[in-house]
Amino acid sequence: MTVTIDNSRRLCSPATILADHPVNAADGVAWWRAAVRDRVLTELDAFLRENRIGAVHGIAVDDIARRYVAGGKCLRSTFMYIGWLCGEAPDAAALRAAAALELVHAFALIQDDVMDESALRRGAPTGHVAFAEAHRDRRMPGDAARFGESAAVLLGDICLVWADKMLRDSGIRPECLYRVWPRFDAMRIELAVGQFGDLLNDVRTEPDFGQVLALARAKSGNYTVRRPLELGAAMAGCDEPTLAALSRYGRAVGEAFQMRDDLLGIFGNAHATGKPGDGDLTQHKATTVVIAARQLADPAARRELDTLLSAPVVDAGATDRLRALITASGAPARIEAMISDRIGEARHAAESATLPEPIRRVLDGMALICVTRHP
Repeated sequence: MTVTIDNSRRLCSPATILADHPVNAADGVAWWRAAVRDRVLTELDAFLRENRIGAVHGIAVDDIARRYVAGGKCLRSTFMYIGWLCGEAPDAAALRAAAALELVHAFALIQDDVMDESALRRGAPTGHVAFAEAHRDRRMPGDAARFGESAAVLLGDICLVWADKMLRDSGIRPECLYRVWPRFDAMRIELAVGQFGDLLNDVRTEPDFGQVLALARAKSGNYTVRRPLELGAAMAGCDEPTLAALSRYGRAVGEAFQMRDDLLGIFGNAHATGKPGDGDLTQHKATTVVIAARQLADPAARRELDTLLSAPVVDAGATDRLRALITASGAPARIEAMISDRIGEARHAAESATLPEPIRRVLDGMALICVTRHP
């Protein structure tokens, strides 16, 4: 959905947008969320133009960075801005500060693609692949693949520095910046530690469901919803009960978001997700869906699952059979039920907080947006 932003009041105030959709609140939240995303991307575009690197060895580094920054859903920045609105009025500087999370996300995606050896991101070549292709096209010395990975790591580092700069220069009041910065640092460390765990995340190690969910929470769930909400609320000076309620909401929605991602990692497709739909299986990832299937399958099906998943290479034929076994186990239905339970927990947490009604409606709508992605 593309929204043209001419009226900053309509952009920043959920109450204004929701008032235009009294019958269908979901439409109102979708419009508001699309408006915020449009503004975040506008801010990011302006930032990248002002901080342009230029070509390095003839390679347009900025263009590769934009592939990661410009095409996302902007969930993290939106949740951070919602956290701000829990304690403060709409504010352009706060929205710019929230937009900095998209640069942290770009950093994480670039490095995740290197670690996972992914070829596609949002339907286009990943950073390390694009750098390697540029290396080969220019007949540069050395190994193209090695150059691509090294260049992508450096681009990820640049995005992380850019995130600091965008937050620092957002124009947010000094006392707000002081409150948010320690949490900003802690979130990035938590993300990196989660990535460390993901390096050894392999179904062949037979982790239990709790271990897999904890890793997903550290690597993705918290960083997508919970921490951004806490960042925005802390920046706005919200009280501890509000922060605690938002934290409970964020944890529940973050887990639901990751479980939906795990389903898409097996049953999705490249057109919908921008990544290969069988990536989690071919990479032997221990996800909530796979572990649930191992727990629920009968002994014969479990043995077949383990045999296919333990093979050094999981080919197309194996992934088709794995999908059939996982479906037959009932694991997708079990994960769907857990997603629904988490959304219920999130709603209860939001209802327990002293928040304006428009913010409650936005939180409710955003929870559904996080879990209604389809293959």
